[in-house]
Amino acid sequence: MNENIHIPVMMDEVLDLLKPNNNGIYIDCTFGGGGYTKSLLSSYDCNVLAIDRDNIAIQNGLKLRKIYSDRLKLVNGCFGNLEEILDNNKILKVNGIALDLGISSFQLDSADRGFSFKRNGPLDMRMGSDGKSASDIINTIDQESLYELIKAFGEEKYANKISKAIILYRDKKPIHTTEELSLIISKVVKDNKSKIHPATRTFQALRIAVNDELDELKKILVAAERKLLPGGVIVVVSFHSLEDRIVKNFFSDRSGKVFNNRHLPLNKQNVPSFEIITKALRPSDTEVRNNPRSRSAKLRAAMRTFAEPWS
Repeated sequence: MNENIHIPVMMDEVLDLLKPNNNGIYIDCTFGGGGYTKSLLSSYDCNVLAIDRDNIAIQNGLKLRKIYSDRLKLVNGCFGNLEEILDNNKILKVNGIALDLGISSFQLDSADRGFSFKRNGPLDMRMGSDGKSASDIINTIDQESLYELIKAFGEEKYANKISKAIILYRDKKPIHTTEELSLIISKVVKDNKSKIHPATRTFQALRIAVNDELDELKKILVAAERKLLPGGVIVVVSFHSLEDRIVKNFFSDRSGKVFNNRHLPLNKQNVPSFEIITKALRPSDTEVRNNPRSRSAKLRAAMRTFAEPWS
């Protein structure tokens, strides 16, 4: 497999759950390489609004815009601002939302983006072009805050060791490259019995912090509740437990599962606004073989009910 080719994760499952219909309006919240968008537009006479905070992804998508004309709108922005984006495009309600929370292959494989410890480049990690980079964070944050960041966002049990090593190194010289950071971590995490690279969780933590990913996810889930038509579906593909836990808890909460607990008081004002339509799904063995980057994916989906959005 050519790693530079972006392969959409769990494409068949996403389309099957969205159940697209002609003339429907669908949102591809993480356009990336355009896989979901292209499949929707080529298979159905529907409309797609595709969002990506990476302007390079949007520019690469202009070729699809030429093919599908007015059926495709491309927006450079954060998916957490979905409600504002739809309002700006005079879209009141939508039929479906697809959200793939992984990093696009063209981002991961580009050394100058700084997402991967496998390719030496500037320690950037910004999905857009604004805000602090990963280098800005690790060269200015205090040790306690760095420890908390790596522990919370990376779920890294060696967070204390790693944060102290980073501070000691940066006291001598700033850390500017992915290779520097990866080597610092590898030197202190020597007894790592995990199959993953010692730097994996720290790089994840920094990327989440740089792009405010968890708050963006929370914002779009609430926006989906407000903007989906009754019967409309949101499908979320996540790649680590922090994201999946947020999605799982939101769907459980809004579907009323929390209030069915006999140990909790029933809140009669909160009528379920979503119905969970599938248990958590994982990619097939065949997909994982063809696209190893899909191996950690987990898909959850829920359908909007007729209830009012929760306050």
